Amino acid sequence: MKIRKNALAGVALAATAALGLAACGSGSSSSGSSAGADGKPSGEITVYNAQHESLTKEWVDEFTAETGVKVTLRQGSDTEMSNQIIQEGQATRADVFLTENSPAMAQVENAGLFADVDPATVGQVPAEFRPSTNKWTGIAARSTVLVYDKTKISEDKLPKSMLDLANPEWKGKWAASPSGADFQAIVSALLELKGEAATEAWLKGMKDNFKAYKGNSTAMKAVNAGEVDAALIYHYYYYGDQAKTGENSNKVTPYFFKNQDPGAFLSVSGGGVLKSSKNAGAAQAFLKFITGKKGQEILQKGTSFEYAIASDVPSNDKLVPIKDLQAPKVDPAKLNSAKVTDLMTKAGLL
Repeated sequence: MKIRKNALAGVALAATAALGLAACGSGSSSSGSSAGADGKPSGEITVYNAQHESLTKEWVDEFTAETGVKVTLRQGSDTEMSNQIIQEGQATRADVFLTENSPAMAQVENAGLFADVDPATVGQVPAEFRPSTNKWTGIAARSTVLVYDKTKISEDKLPKSMLDLANPEWKGKWAASPSGADFQAIVSALLELKGEAATEAWLKGMKDNFKAYKGNSTAMKAVNAGEVDAALIYHYYYYGDQAKTGENSNKVTPYFFKNQDPGAFLSVSGGGVLKSSKNAGAAQAFLKFITGKKGQEILQKGTSFEYAIASDVPSNDKLVPIKDLQAPKVDPAKLNSAKVTDLMTKAGLL
């Protein structure tokens, strides 16, 4: 879930990933019939996966059991995989691309590499969880939260808005993982909601106030250990740890900003079919399966603790319902990862 410190680093990583894929990808061709004689998908597809590997493996196993389609997974981070697809262009081995956050999907869409999503799949996903262009679709979601040390701070002392974290009173008191794609998505939403000037000002205040950690789990662990009072992360890190031992979260609790605040941003995880897919029928069928009832129930009952968003399947009952998050409306197609990287670099955060 790392973003590049600069454009050259991103290109270098993509080139390295290309060599790695070439080395391990022989024999994983995505060629095959789009459908068998009975009209069902057949053959094989390759998925470039930046989603949780265990979750996608569950989707793949059930889809293969149901259809017989062989699915080869190539695992990487959001930005690593999107850079890889763009570098490969029409020659990419990917039939399907899955991400944790929207900016990487928008990046591939802007490069003109996605096919339109099957209308039947579009119909399974509410409009607020997919881009207005329908060049890809939402498959899951995660909410921005401020996890805080409940032994140090009472809720009435918490910031009313994420923007307040740039104020002097929060100097040295909060943490984040600025090098991660999760945080990039949060800043992308801030840019879309409040504009460049407000985003630049907030990033400057962040630079003055926050402590950097590598990874959201590490940032939450720092709060739990008393190193900082709070951390801006996604909700599922807390719920996932609580479902295990709770050792990294037993002193913290999540705070939801609500009120359409930028800090209430609900990040959409994406899925799209590449124009160049040699088995578009099976690729579209896989995306339809993920957003269908069975796919979303796998999400609902699994251990990723991401939000189910499609086919009227409710999320895990341990989560705050989506309707209660009061998230701001953001078109995922408009999230600008390149501009965010520039602004964060300018602020000295990358």
